[in-house]
Amino acid sequence: MIVYIIAYAALAVFLLGVCVRISIWLRMPIHVRWELYPVAHEGARAAYGGSYLEETDWWTKPRHVSWWGELKVMVPEILFLVALREHNRRLWYRSFPFHFGLYLVAVTSVILLGNGLAAALGLGDSLSTPVGMQILTILGTVGLAASLFGAAGLYLRRLRLPELRQYSTPADFFNVAAFVLTFGFALVGVLTQGIGFFTYLREFAVRLLSFEPSSGASMGSSTLPAASIVLMGALLAYIPWTHMSHFIGKYFAYHAVRWNDTPNLPGGSQEASIRQALSWPVSWSAPHIRGDGRKSWAAVATEGPEGDKKS
Repeated sequence: MIVYIIAYAALAVFLLGVCVRISIWLRMPIHVRWELYPVAHEGARAAYGGSYLEETDWWTKPRHVSWWGELKVMVPEILFLVALREHNRRLWYRSFPFHFGLYLVAVTSVILLGNGLAAALGLGDSLSTPVGMQILTILGTVGLAASLFGAAGLYLRRLRLPELRQYSTPADFFNVAAFVLTFGFALVGVLTQGIGFFTYLREFAVRLLSFEPSSGASMGSSTLPAASIVLMGALLAYIPWTHMSHFIGKYFAYHAVRWNDTPNLPGGSQEASIRQALSWPVSWSAPHIRGDGRKSWAAVATEGPEGDKKS
């Protein structure tokens, strides 16, 4: 029963953390415009770094946003970490297997939970077949091994490379070590129990979604998979409350910052947000700003270098 309670609590805390994180980012002030091109949703213009601003009277014409253009950039970046491969190949050799392994583990978990939900609704248990269990075992094993290899590599690289170790906090080491411990423990269970490990997980997921907890005795040898569920649950509940929640922020980082080129037109969606941001006080005391905690950003934007108002 403890394992089931931990699993329910972990899922609840994870979902709560995701919702809280999204809520925080949604309520953050409008980001300063980058004005960097190309922007992926410009479609054909993105090939040469163009934008809708090329057109005369662009503000009077409808904008055409290419979601396909964004997907062509986002999907390879998320799956294969393209930018990291281009700019830091040595780190990519550790980070890519870690992240891709996480994706496979996540897919395995979704399959398990989806199958459990289908069984709970009386739609059948497709993973009870030998082929289904073999596919699940391969996905889960490869995912655990790849992610463990990548996490261990990232930990050692942070530890050995001076330029990484200097700005790595104890939390950074703890986070990577948590993956090494959790996935390493699960992989030991897979190597010692084989397909039986995932058979236990399948039965556990069915009973979890059916709200019919069962003792481990009725599900075979359960020590390793049950302990793995506890560790996985703790890690799942922990992730959204740390900077590892960047998986949630990918949308915001790209669409709200990097690719946000929505025009600020009179009466448009951005006008109120910009007016609000300009009314905030400035405490930045740099010589070119001279904020005193009372002057607003609007005043900073309309003053000359010596504090004189621009005509």
